[in-house]
Amino acid sequence: MSFAGLTIGFAMTGSHCTHDEVLPQMQRLVEMEAKVVPIISHTVATVDSRFGTAEYWKRKIKEITGQEPLMSIPEVEPLGPAKTLDCLVIAPCTGNTLSRLANAMTDGPVLMAAKAQMRNHRPVVLAISTNDALGLNAKNLACLLTTKDVYFVPFGQDAPEKKPKSMVARMELIPETCLSAIEGRQLQPLIVEKYRDFTS
Repeated sequence: MSFAGLTIGFAMTGSHCTHDEVLPQMQRLVEMEAKVVPIISHTVATVDSRFGTAEYWKRKIKEITGQEPLMSIPEVEPLGPAKTLDCLVIAPCTGNTLSRLANAMTDGPVLMAAKAQMRNHRPVVLAISTNDALGLNAKNLACLLTTKDVYFVPFGQDAPEKKPKSMVARMELIPETCLSAIEGRQLQPLIVEKYRDFTS
């Protein structure tokens, strides 16, 4: 698998608990010869959490990509007119981002990047991580599942006994999903087991 000659936008939103799972996939894309353009939401850029400080995540992203992450609407808006990205992946894609994208709200750099990409009918790949995918956000998930140019990293319930409405993408499938999306195909199967202990 090679991304030689391809430019991938990699947008991160505030599901801080999945950042450690996501960054290795950013690294894989770089190793597969993609040019990776990092984009982060206001939350990622400013919030310190028990999973790491904002400066820590920005430093890690720059170490991987060699670029400072784009952090504002003016910085990402030119991506559309310039047709910069062959594919944009939003990973992790929070329920908040999912809702705003489904309802055409563009109030931050990640959503602007998605809007800029979709204006050119180029693929947007969503790697969801949300506690209410099967709750109030189910309608937004359904809306985006049927939206042209939007593709999903295969996802499943991550803790069905404790959080029955929660769903998280299999982040390790980000590169494969991006390649399929560039070819106009949804990687299958779409609904997969995320975590399950078969020994209990």
